[in-house]
Amino acid sequence: MRPLEPWQAEEFLAHIDRARETVDPWIPWASRSTDLASARATLQRYADLAARDAGRLYGVWLAGTLVGGIMFVSFDTAAGTAELGCWLEPAGRGRGLITRAAERLIDWAVRVRGIHRITWLCRPENTASGDVARRLGMRLDGVLREEFLYQGVRYDTQVWSLLAPEWPGRPGQPA
Repeated sequence: MRPLEPWQAEEFLAHIDRARETVDPWIPWASRSTDLASARATLQRYADLAARDAGRLYGVWLAGTLVGGIMFVSFDTAAGTAELGCWLEPAGRGRGLITRAAERLIDWAVRVRGIHRITWLCRPENTASGDVARRLGMRLDGVLREEFLYQGVRYDTQVWSLLAPEWPGRPGQPA
């Protein structure tokens, strides 16, 4: 796992092209990253968020190939809140890559940056994402009915969360 930045747009686009079918329904910007300019714009948006300490984007590589990523969709130290999200192409599945990356980011956000509440949003039918939230020790807060619009259809969104006091006591916690 390492930062994913605008200079990596070509690699990012090739990855999104491989992952598009399985990522597009869950990650809103996947359908907008269709050529080098739009891929660079997606990465630049996150670089701008990182520069403002308001979000971050990291790639996840497997054997030298970008296979997914994890991001702070939002990051607000004043409010003590952050939203974590992820995506993964089929070649990276079943290896625990996202769970391990999320543990590292949560640990940093809670222990170093003082974030109190981390949220994770996913559609109920995205069971892989819900499973990651469970493995991270998150709790399902509820469902926002028909909150997510995708290709003209409204879908429910699950809201998962983890509070800072819950993180240190979790078995298998990162050091």
